[in-house]
Amino acid sequence: MNIHLYLRSKMRTRDENKEAAIREKAMEMIVNEGFDGLSMQKLAKAANVSPATIYIYYKNREDLLNQLYNHVQQTFHEVALEGFNPELSFEEGLWIQWKNRLKFISKYPKHFQFQEQFRNSPCINHSDVNLSHFKENMKLFIMNAIKKGEMKRMEPEIFWSVAYGSLYSMIKFHLQEISIMGNSFKLTDAKLKIAFDMVIKALKP
Repeated sequence: MNIHLYLRSKMRTRDENKEAAIREKAMEMIVNEGFDGLSMQKLAKAANVSPATIYIYYKNREDLLNQLYNHVQQTFHEVALEGFNPELSFEEGLWIQWKNRLKFISKYPKHFQFQEQFRNSPCINHSDVNLSHFKENMKLFIMNAIKKGEMKRMEPEIFWSVAYGSLYSMIKFHLQEISIMGNSFKLTDAKLKIAFDMVIKALKP
C-alpha cells in the first residue's frame, strides 16, 4: 500500500475512534445527568479530547445533540429493519418488529435511554432531526395491512399504543428487574409471544 494512503487511513481511523468516544460519553452524560448535565468542557474531559477536537465534528452543542440523535436513529433503523419488508403479512411483520426492537434495546441500552429522553424533549422538533426513511417503511407496512384486510383502520396514535405499548412496558419492567407484584420480572420469548398474540387479536378486524 502507498505510504501516504496508509497514513491517511490510520488518521481517519483515529478520528473515527475519537468521534465514537465523544458520542458514547455524550450519551452517557445525558442518560445519567440529563441534558443540563452536558457541557462541551465536561464532555471533552470525559472523552479524553480537547474542546477544540469536539468542534471539528460539531458546530455547537445543539448540532452535537441533533447529530447524536440521528446517529442513534440510524442504528435503530438498521436493527429494526433487519429481515423486515413492508410487503410482509401483518402478523409476521409486526412480530419481526417486536423482536428487532427488543434486540436493539438489549444490545444498545444507552442508545435507547438517550432516544427516549430526546423524543420527550423539545429537541425532537428541530429541523435537523431526520425520521423520514423509517416512518415511510412503517407507514407502507400499515397501509398494506389495512388494504389486505389484516388490520383494523385506526388513528396512528391508537395503533402505536396497542401495537407497541405492551412491548415497551414489558421491556422496561425487564430492564428495571421489577414487577407489579414486587418480584424480579424477566422477559422471555414465551412471555413475549403471549403478549404478542393478545395484541394481534386486538388489532385484527
